[in-house]
Amino acid sequence: MAGHKQTQRVVSRLSRIEGHVRAVKRMVENGRPCAEVLMQIAAVRAALDKSAKVLLADHMEHCILDCSHGGNSRKLLAELRVALERFIA
Repeated sequence: MAGHKQTQRVVSRLSRIEGHVRAVKRMVENGRPCAEVLMQIAAVRAALDKSAKVLLADHMEHCILDCSHGGNSRKLLAELRVALERFIA
């Protein structure tokens, strides 16, 4: 992700998510109520979705705009389409 403006922001978000996942794992190991664990899993999923949105916006700004200035736009759009299909599915 060299040249991307939001790299550090995404890395920071993922580090927080990583810690949150470890905390959820400890909750399960300690026998916390399922409802509490499920709420925390939902929070992790929401945090991942927000991270993906930041990454996608940065990608569109950096890669797609740069590609429109002489790169292989068809290839880049095809790659983006596949990534979005996997993300949204």
